[in-house]
Amino acid sequence: MSKTTLSPIIAGTMNWGVWDKNLTTKEMENIIHVCLENKITTFDHADIYGSYTTEADFGKAFSSSKVAREKIQLISKCGIQMLAENRNNKIKHYDYSKSHIIASVEQSLKNLQTDYLDAFLLHRPSPLMQADEIAEAVEKLKTDGKIIDFGLSNFTSSQTELIRQKINVSYNQVQFSATNFEPMIDGSFDYMQAHNIRPMSWNPLGIVFREDIPQTHRLKKLLGTLVSKYSLGADTILLAWILKHPARIIPIAGTVNVARIQSLMKAVELDLDKEDWFAIWAESRGEDVP
Repeated sequence: MSKTTLSPIIAGTMNWGVWDKNLTTKEMENIIHVCLENKITTFDHADIYGSYTTEADFGKAFSSSKVAREKIQLISKCGIQMLAENRNNKIKHYDYSKSHIIASVEQSLKNLQTDYLDAFLLHRPSPLMQADEIAEAVEKLKTDGKIIDFGLSNFTSSQTELIRQKINVSYNQVQFSATNFEPMIDGSFDYMQAHNIRPMSWNPLGIVFREDIPQTHRLKKLLGTLVSKYSLGADTILLAWILKHPARIIPIAGTVNVARIQSLMKAVELDLDKEDWFAIWAESRGEDVP
């Protein structure tokens, strides 16, 4: 069970830096304020974002924003070792040694200009991870007040259980959307509900607006009808589809478009009609639900 309270929709920062939008400090500061004005108070990070630069860029913006630390929640992740100019890695790999986990969290705290993370996640599972060592690192970080909650990202149910046997797991961040709905049918969300693990959904809009294939054609046609019915945008309806699931999934929205940020929380207020919810799943499948 988590000790933190996150906003119903999380702001994802992966694209804020040099990997995509390349926002200036002032622009990041403005987006932080826009998020807070629209009740989005949680920000999702990872050490690798922007090839290990985005956390520090955000930290500068957060510092200059003068927003009180208790007004926001910060999430970060570690484990992936990327090839980057400021790293000595020779090949992409994973490191979940106790020393690396602790050092990575401490670096994230320094970058984000904060004393603690509200949630700290292991970014992706590694075949070499040792649950006992991970638990030792997490316990120390919790005892030292450097993290409040611990979770995982992209872990299967069996991988989660391996870690959960040693340390409490509060979150698992997975890919989930109307076009990538496997966690809903492969037992992942059932397992999370059974063990009080909150799912976070990355890429919550899936490929609906990114790819031109029969699946997205079907969904866009249906969404056109639903947009008229609910007088809300297609992206809002797709987020509401996720939010209706009983696993209490928290979507991570990566947009830095002010108008879209302002409309995100409308998804929380929208209770999709049950038949519309199933219609979206059916159109994604290309056939009636089982």
